Amino acid sequence: MCHLRLLVLAAALAASAGAVHAGPCAQQIALMQALFDAKLQAAARNGPTARETNAATDHRQPTPDSIAAAESRIGDISPGVVTVIETGMARAREADAANDRAVCERALAEVERAIGQ
Repeated sequence: MCHLRLLVLAAALAASAGAVHAGPCAQQIALMQALFDAKLQAAARNGPTARETNAATDHRQPTPDSIAAAESRIGDISPGVVTVIETGMARAREADAANDRAVCERALAEVERAIGQ
């Protein structure tokens, strides 16, 4: 029973620590990432296929960046759009870490426009 209490206490502490370090637009960043991931999944599901690469057989899970790069190579999403989204998300995360809501929101607006194309 003591171990269970300790586990519950540790879980509560870990959950509260994450909330303390969340920046002013962490939720918007998570939402935008989810929108981008959904766009990539839709493009992968509905678009043309490509030959499996050697990297695909290395027993690693694909990342949103690797999926975006692959979709860009086969023409589902333009390389320019991928670049705008990746740099915009990076700027938003940096601004969020610096507690700069205005810069974060501008970067996310740019990403949203790119995702909508």
